[in-house]
Amino acid sequence: MDPVRIDVQSERAPYPVVIGAGVLSQAPSFFEREGLDQVPVIVSCPPVWRLHGERLTTLSGGASAALIGDGERAKTLGTVARLYDAFLERHLDRSGIVAAFGGGVVGDVAGFAAATYLRGVRLVQIPTTLLAQVDSAIGGKVGVNLPAGKNLAGAFHAPRLVLCDPELLATLPRREFRSGLYEVVKYGVIASRGLFDRLAGNLSAIFAHNITALVPLVAECCRIKAEIVGRDERESGPRRALNFGHTVGHALEAITKYRRFRHGEAIAYGMIAAARISARRGLMTEDEFEALQDLVRHMGPLPLVTDLRGGDVLDAITHDKKVVDGRLHFVLASGLGSTATVTDVTTVELAEAMAAIGLRV
Repeated sequence: MDPVRIDVQSERAPYPVVIGAGVLSQAPSFFEREGLDQVPVIVSCPPVWRLHGERLTTLSGGASAALIGDGERAKTLGTVARLYDAFLERHLDRSGIVAAFGGGVVGDVAGFAAATYLRGVRLVQIPTTLLAQVDSAIGGKVGVNLPAGKNLAGAFHAPRLVLCDPELLATLPRREFRSGLYEVVKYGVIASRGLFDRLAGNLSAIFAHNITALVPLVAECCRIKAEIVGRDERESGPRRALNFGHTVGHALEAITKYRRFRHGEAIAYGMIAAARISARRGLMTEDEFEALQDLVRHMGPLPLVTDLRGGDVLDAITHDKKVVDGRLHFVLASGLGSTATVTDVTTVELAEAMAAIGLRV
């Protein structure tokens, strides 16, 4: 199966996303084709580097990676400061390249460091998780968390190249793989009923890491995101659709100090909450709501939320970066395959949605 190339439009310059089994082994040639002719500083995390680091020996010139912690708790300004030190030690200058080799956390943190070190150096994303391959590695949004909320310190810094190799997903723990699938569900809800139905009908092959099932799945998500980002890179309008499920999801992560949920798990709850409001407003049918809820539940267990308070979630939502001029921009589903962004979701509607996903209200 030949690699799939998708070009993403960006303010700075278009950049390619290359999806295919084995593209990691061809990384040096892809770098060369895009004029990325310097040895990059690779940023990774210990589990990824231990499993796959030797596959980048040629690209890195034999140098070891700058390693950061794994998981949302590593998405801090302190981690970024340590990366600055690593860049200085490796004599990274303004013509240099940072290559993020890991999941969404590595991509976000390395990307933010690349965006702000020397006012910006070139960035390459080599995502190693399903969630990063279908979502976070594309679009140029990078950042870190603050105690008050997720991704409150960030920047737009488009990569020069994204390499997605689904073969890397074979080493993911099932829970981590499933976390990425929830983002695939999101793309089906916001843009493609066909994708939603194919995911629901092919879960066995997908969970078995069947490459012929995975490559088209990843590629379709990348195409959807590339199209949306190409129209609205800085999230002034259409790109808000990508936040479906994220308002409540980010709040759940924040109130549990990023310790309980994988990102996709929190988004799964957030999607059900948003869909509950959508159905109550008549934007989607009860059957469509049930189809979404059933798919999420069928994919596997989610962490319990019955001990969490809906009021705490509502408080966290007030700090969400999607609050503009005091109004929360909330993404609802218009059936399965499209969205509507509204600014009039009430606390009563949110409370009902919290109860629907099992929180105490």
